Amino acid sequence: MSESIEKLEDYGLGKDTKPKTLFSLVGIVGAGSVGQNIARMVSSKGLDVIFLEVSQQKVDQAYVELAKELDRMIERWGMTNSEKLGILSRIKGTTEYSKFKGCDIVIEAVKSSSRQDSHDIRMKILKNIELQVDRDTIIATNSSTQVITELTADLTYKDRCVSFHFLTPEADARVVEIVKGLYTSQAAYENTIKFAHLIGKKVIPVKESPGIISTRLFVPLINEACEILMEGVGKMEDIDLTMKVGFGLPLGPFEMADKIGLDKILRWCENLYDEFGDLKYKSSPLLKKLVRANQWGRRTGIGFYEYGKDGVKISKNNFFEY
Repeated sequence: MSESIEKLEDYGLGKDTKPKTLFSLVGIVGAGSVGQNIARMVSSKGLDVIFLEVSQQKVDQAYVELAKELDRMIERWGMTNSEKLGILSRIKGTTEYSKFKGCDIVIEAVKSSSRQDSHDIRMKILKNIELQVDRDTIIATNSSTQVITELTADLTYKDRCVSFHFLTPEADARVVEIVKGLYTSQAAYENTIKFAHLIGKKVIPVKESPGIISTRLFVPLINEACEILMEGVGKMEDIDLTMKVGFGLPLGPFEMADKIGLDKILRWCENLYDEFGDLKYKSSPLLKKLVRANQWGRRTGIGFYEYGKDGVKISKNNFFEY
């Protein structure tokens, strides 16, 4: 009597029949503060992340900074050590674009100095991504002041490209702005929305425009706050307090500027002013002075305010003692 041998494949449990998850591997170009925050946030949702930097030294530095930030979260009872280890285990660094093969979405999140530099660098990055990824991989930029249709002009498959802007890429940020470019397919756009929901974000659909919604609103706010301060109408702390208590904002304009980074806001100002030529986007002299002094906000420990090692505000910048 022959013995019947049953296989797992007969019950639909074989490797070949296992359904592929729509999003399982996420690529990120750039592991500065923004790229690190995105990597940490995505990994915390159980997804694998691979980030790219220009050198192994930059990759190693990003690992160290990621671990430090997670340690700070542990100190604030924001997570456990086992959760930290889990997050780090899902994040890998590389210096090679070829490692993005197999990614379901790759997000460009680099920092650049000027509008033209930003445009040229991002176009080159998106082209390098396209040369390595699968045909259906979504290619996204986190830039808010660069137009995705223009950035993808030299790509072969423009239909899978979107603008995917985190208002703040920290874990508690609830909103992302998604822009469907002129060539973006409906399928790529809808899958990007699915990805945003997968990582716990509310989607704000936006029509293509430099600055989209968030940046075009915030730049005039910080410029006007600086103007009010320079005129002596009110103290910096009171201007922030007015917006927090009077309008229910979690942070005042100066506090928010320090959180985002004054160097980043200055680039936003310059990009929008170059694009629209409207004086409301022209950067305040106060903003320029602080950036020139490398006082960029929380990241450097001093901006409009001074901060301790844990990022907690200590006092206002002595520059404003007049």
